[in-house]
Amino acid sequence: MDNDAEAHQDDEPNEYSSPACFLHELTPDITGIGHAAEGLDDGVIRWRKIVRPRLIEMRAAIRANDRKRMDDVIRTRLSGLLATMQGRIVSIYWPMKAEPNLIPWVKNSLPSELAFALPVVIKKGAPMEFRSWSPGESLIRGVWNIPIPEHGASLVPDIVIAPVVGFDKRGYRLGYGGGYFDRTLAVLARKPYVIGIGYAQAAIETIYPLKHDIPMDVIVTEQSCVSYASSSRLASTLEIADSKSV
Repeated sequence: MDNDAEAHQDDEPNEYSSPACFLHELTPDITGIGHAAEGLDDGVIRWRKIVRPRLIEMRAAIRANDRKRMDDVIRTRLSGLLATMQGRIVSIYWPMKAEPNLIPWVKNSLPSELAFALPVVIKKGAPMEFRSWSPGESLIRGVWNIPIPEHGASLVPDIVIAPVVGFDKRGYRLGYGGGYFDRTLAVLARKPYVIGIGYAQAAIETIYPLKHDIPMDVIVTEQSCVSYASSSRLASTLEIADSKSV
């Protein structure tokens, strides 16, 4: 899945205000399917608009040396998770807004190990497409100035790696608010294995998932690699060992 081309300016608050009193109205079902109760969508969206910039601000405040160390650990965990995935197509993201940087990991991967792609926004509000890309191939500026492959072929990835602004204990991802990854995953002919990438400080109790939100199969941070998919999903989809053991 950054990059997540979800950075809608109209979905960002103009200032960082205190949480409004509507928070007490949110009553998600945290024991069942995990979707917010009917009629609460607007409240959830308003709540996310408050939480999102604060999490991005926290991420941007990480010191450069600490960020490098954390990124090194994340890349090592990712290598372990995908160690047996030779020949698979992996969609990565181009880092922005202080997201974990996976580009060095891509550059260190041998062509025979994994094939890579980058997500491309074709039209605002529409599903993205994935274009093949290898280090050294030319990039151009796409929507929101995010680098995209200039000549990459369109393909369907086996594995989608998506950065998170926040994530909750059931594997739901808080993005930038545009819904591009959820929209794209919903229309793909086959569901890819989805890996969320972020820093441990992005963990929150719940994102109050709505009906369109799709949970990650695994979330990788500098502190953990946690699977939210069943072992049968891991085995049948990509034959990845349970990521909790990575």
